[in-house]
Amino acid sequence: MKQRRLVVIGGGAAGFFCAVNAARLHPALEVILLEKTGKLLSKVKVSGGGRCNVTHAAPDLAYMAKRYPRGQHFVKKAFGFFFVPDTIAWFAERGVALKAEADNRMFPVTDSSQTIIDCLLQEADRYGVRVRTNSEVLAIRKAGAHTLSTPPGNTGWIVELGQGNSLEADAVCIAAGGYAQAAKFGWLQALGHHIAEPVPSLFTFNMPHHPITALMGVSVPEVQVKIAGSKLQEQGPVLITHWGLSGPAVLRLSAWGARELFDKNYTFTAIINWTPAYHETSMRETLQAARSLGGQKLHGKNQFGLPQRLWQFLLLQAGIPEDMRWADMPAKAQLQLTKLLTAMECPVSGKTTFKEEFVTCGGIQLPEVDPNTMESKKAPGLFFAGEVLDVDGITGGFNFQHAWTSGMLAAKHCVK
Repeated sequence: MKQRRLVVIGGGAAGFFCAVNAARLHPALEVILLEKTGKLLSKVKVSGGGRCNVTHAAPDLAYMAKRYPRGQHFVKKAFGFFFVPDTIAWFAERGVALKAEADNRMFPVTDSSQTIIDCLLQEADRYGVRVRTNSEVLAIRKAGAHTLSTPPGNTGWIVELGQGNSLEADAVCIAAGGYAQAAKFGWLQALGHHIAEPVPSLFTFNMPHHPITALMGVSVPEVQVKIAGSKLQEQGPVLITHWGLSGPAVLRLSAWGARELFDKNYTFTAIINWTPAYHETSMRETLQAARSLGGQKLHGKNQFGLPQRLWQFLLLQAGIPEDMRWADMPAKAQLQLTKLLTAMECPVSGKTTFKEEFVTCGGIQLPEVDPNTMESKKAPGLFFAGEVLDVDGITGGFNFQHAWTSGMLAAKHCVK
């Protein structure tokens, strides 16, 4: 009888986690991992500024699931089998300790993504995973029952590669990541699967020629950001960049609004409340009361904890010169400052990829995949893991946890 074989397509986090765990859990299984480029684990390398945001220290399944704009119910079921504590334990057993930071993002204690890469590569070597780079898959098709020693009901697969090469497989796990264009999913649609249209997620807002870009590098720890004409809003840190706005609040907003903002062609108005503890009325009253500061100059110091450069910028935008005293502030300038502090309108035109951490929403439609096993409901013996599925999380370690979980489930169930 021929040795049973699993072919994993994709050399990223989900693909590697599937491959190394399948080889570990099923010692008699031959595991081949195919990566179309010459690089392995490239997203792991750049994640978290090169530190690798491995997962998120979530208190429970419900909290975690709510951090996925798409796939909440799917991941909640999957996380019941392999969750954050399991991820922490898996890496710890291999000598990689993780730490949680103040915002609950988790990183290796080494603060280096190379630690995670080395761990996965060592596991692949330890369990004999055959890793083949520069191996692009062109198609997958069902094999005839006579080509492999396979159990009834699963006739196996032929994985077609370039230059007329192919591989036989008893099971295939597709962990090829997200695609920016629907056309690139054609080889998966040929297997009977349907695709949720891919659109970008986790991006920053471009504000061409807006004067606030002169403040690039200024970070504000607590800001409310809304999209005019929609229910979309987020609150958290915002970073002013030379092209517009970034930071966790903006990135989360881009994830939740991925489809809506795509439909707007990334042309919309962001409404910024730099002081979310206040609304327009309470801010107006606060500024009125601040007149009691009398001879003190507005530009000298602000009482809202804003970075000084931002405060002075907002004052100038409100028409308040550098030498104006609180007692002398005209009613019109006070009204304008109120609006700038609590509801500043920022026209957005376009988006920019967040560093190199490009995430796509869309992919294999979830009703066609079993969340308990990651097996296709359309084609037995075909599994999915990671971003190729229509699952995406906000920034903070959520996408990696989905990669680990889906990779592990596919690994466990790839042998019947």
